[in-house]
Amino acid sequence: MLIELRFHGRGGMGVVTAAELLVNAALREGFYGQSIPMFGPERRGAPVVVFARVSDRPIRLHSRVEHPNIVVVFDHRLANFIDVTKGFKGDLLLINAPSLSELPKDLKAFKLASVEATEIAVKLKLVVAGWPVVNTAMLGALAKASGLVSLNSVVSAIKERWPGRIGELNAEAARRAYQEVRVEVAS
Repeated sequence: MLIELRFHGRGGMGVVTAAELLVNAALREGFYGQSIPMFGPERRGAPVVVFARVSDRPIRLHSRVEHPNIVVVFDHRLANFIDVTKGFKGDLLLINAPSLSELPKDLKAFKLASVEATEIAVKLKLVVAGWPVVNTAMLGALAKASGLVSLNSVVSAIKERWPGRIGELNAEAARRAYQEVRVEVAS
């Protein structure tokens, strides 16, 4: 099994950290993993793309992911000007969105999962320089919608990264998103 993922977000949302935490969670479950950030001198708010792979065998690829099984979109508005489904195999499209009705119609042709990660981050005060940091909420939603890793492994990876209160708040964001994610199968 080789699962390839592509994450779309904006600088400051924790996209790179999310991929790293996913790999950490996968390693805890005996899988192999890698995260590959692709960005230049982007600033807070600029579009960012990160790739990740999780496998039950050593991963010999070290290139960008061209045909992801899973696409994770940290800001639903990115889908209005970036082709987030380019090369997408169609296994799962997870989007941070307040409502599925706000998404472009072409995205609804896939197995779609959505969660209000921004709302979760704001409620927990996971905000840096005015930007909600949605990475851990998106990971909790990804764990539930994909089954790729367990919520326990995600929470452990989060608490290892941020001990103390910050880790607890981020773990709570993952737990809430895990409970609140909505999954729809394309009709």
